[in-house]
Amino acid sequence: MRVLDVGTFDGFYAFLAEHRGARRVVAVDNEQYRLWVKSRWGIDLDGGAGFRAIHQLLDSSVEYRRMDAFALGDFGECFDLIFCCGILHRVENPLGLLRVLSSIAADGATVLIETYGLPPEDRNGPAIRVSEPGEVYERDEFVYWGFGEQSLERLARIAGFHGVQQLETVTVDGHPRIIGHLTA
Repeated sequence: MRVLDVGTFDGFYAFLAEHRGARRVVAVDNEQYRLWVKSRWGIDLDGGAGFRAIHQLLDSSVEYRRMDAFALGDFGECFDLIFCCGILHRVENPLGLLRVLSSIAADGATVLIETYGLPPEDRNGPAIRVSEPGEVYERDEFVYWGFGEQSLERLARIAGFHGVQQLETVTVDGHPRIIGHLTA
């Protein structure tokens, strides 16, 4: 299996995929997380430092690339499984990102997605919530969207995915999250 971890941060899903037997694993991150970690906790991170440390400890062969997810369309490779966890609500153009992921997903591929959701009373409609900077997480200016089940499904279909399955809607520390998978 060829696996891509988009917005890898410290590489958790990438290293897990490698451990579970994926023959090729690529982890990408534009390292924007440095900005929200700095604004939220006042900590200056060296981009990719956590990933590199774990990579070395595991003697891993996961390939790390510092790149923007929107450049993945130029990657020239398709993937069987794509992780997109904790990033869709942080990009200015979520439909554009889903289109890029659709374009690099092999036939029948799965994109496992985890993103910020809507509160229970708003989940069943087609709405997308637009957040003010710092509104969702104090001192974190990079959460733009909250998705309902229908809105996420509609965006995925417009982006070219033919199957959307809602796996779970959960609340983590008072914040709604949607976990699901999209089929190319």
